[in-house]
Amino acid sequence: MGFAGLALLGASFWGVGDFFGGLASRRAHVLTVLALSQAAGLAGAATWVLVAEGARPSLGDLWPAVVAGAAGAIGLGALYRGMAVGAMGIVAPISAASPVVPLAVDAVGGTVPSTLQWCGIAIVLGGIVLLAREPRGERTSRVATGVVLAIVAALGFGLFVVGLDAASDENVAWTIVVVRTTSTLLALAAAVVVSAPLRPPARLLPMIVAVGAFDTFANVLVAFATTRGPAGIVAVLSALYPVTTILLARVVLGERLDRNRRLGGALALGGAAAVAIG
Repeated sequence: MGFAGLALLGASFWGVGDFFGGLASRRAHVLTVLALSQAAGLAGAATWVLVAEGARPSLGDLWPAVVAGAAGAIGLGALYRGMAVGAMGIVAPISAASPVVPLAVDAVGGTVPSTLQWCGIAIVLGGIVLLAREPRGERTSRVATGVVLAIVAALGFGLFVVGLDAASDENVAWTIVVVRTTSTLLALAAAVVVSAPLRPPARLLPMIVAVGAFDTFANVLVAFATTRGPAGIVAVLSALYPVTTILLARVVLGERLDRNRRLGGALALGGAAAVAIG
């Protein structure tokens, strides 16, 4: 399978994991969901390293994975909280602006986006503006609930792909373990600081474990994709995960968006597709 197929498949797994993560965060503390789901993913990644062949990379080769793990944990925490307090169909597409970060890094390194890709970036930003605005006539904030958290998630996810790309060339299995170890420790530390419970309701535990499984498998697919294609393009393709999240929110939760926000979501995802084509 080529890098595009790996990235798109990873996006679909991310979308499912994010939907269940947002859903679980409506019923339990977001740090509880984040810490336990990351721990579940770490268990799976550690098992993979134990059975995989290959030499252990040096610490210097894996430090970008530490950055990726920290950025990914912050991004996921912001996304889950954003989807818990706002509409998933608004928060998820805004977080899809994350490819702007690796595209900028690629540009600094000499890989400059094409004209079509720059147009796609502009379209993504236009879609975000439509998604972020509250409908006229409402006496609430002009910025929709969860938008700021969605922007934080976008930045976190963008830095996550940059770090993943830098570390995965050495050893994908060890990269994922370091990423998951970092994100797990960070989430656990945050949970302890705010006294978030680490024992969720029993009925939520299977959902939280599923979040960790989907998220980790998506990370593996995207990590392999970055070893076969440009990180910026991989980031754009993997950022199409909101399609899955929005469809699940529509089918399972019955979420509806007004016309402007449907247009905004289409622009955000269409702009991401234009970047990939370019």
